[in-house]
Amino acid sequence: MTLLHTLAAPARFESIVRKSRFLAHAIAIECVEQAPAFLATVHAPDASHHCWAYRIGGVYRSSDDGEPAGTAGRPILAAIDGQHCDRVMVVVARWFGGIKLGAGGLVRAYGGAASECLRAASRTPLIELAPNVNGCGYEHVGTVHQFIAQFEALKRAETFADDSLRFEVELPRERVAALQNALGDATRGQARVLIQSNND
Repeated sequence: MTLLHTLAAPARFESIVRKSRFLAHAIAIECVEQAPAFLATVHAPDASHHCWAYRIGGVYRSSDDGEPAGTAGRPILAAIDGQHCDRVMVVVARWFGGIKLGAGGLVRAYGGAASECLRAASRTPLIELAPNVNGCGYEHVGTVHQFIAQFEALKRAETFADDSLRFEVELPRERVAALQNALGDATRGQARVLIQSNND
């Protein structure tokens, strides 16, 4: 499965295509309610069009904002998907330069501006984290710490008891089984791993 990314910071990219100016703005969004606010923020009163698209998981929308149907919004959405982005919105403003670009030219201009904007943006990976608890006797503390680091788990808490230590960690879901196996082998089954639900 391809690892998806969102944006670590807002990004912009500008291009000129046959005298028309295209300015792309991209930002990370967490919910659809943020889309109108972002569109209003980057709205330029003198621009001819403000075409946009966003994807938040399985939810997506796009707008051609007066351009011929399918020549702007969908190419922007295709750029988001093509750059393996999620929880992202891109707005591309156009200032008409007096020369018509045709349907193909518009698709390339809008899609290209969005794609270049995302390509240059600072990104952060979207990783589904699985919470779990690792319990062990004190003789295995060093081993558990070693594997927590090796599997790039995020340690949330440590709880001490009379004869054991409990770690609460999060790590990418696809690494959970491997961590369980590694800890079991290294401690002869004495380090216990409990997978929690995300609601626990």
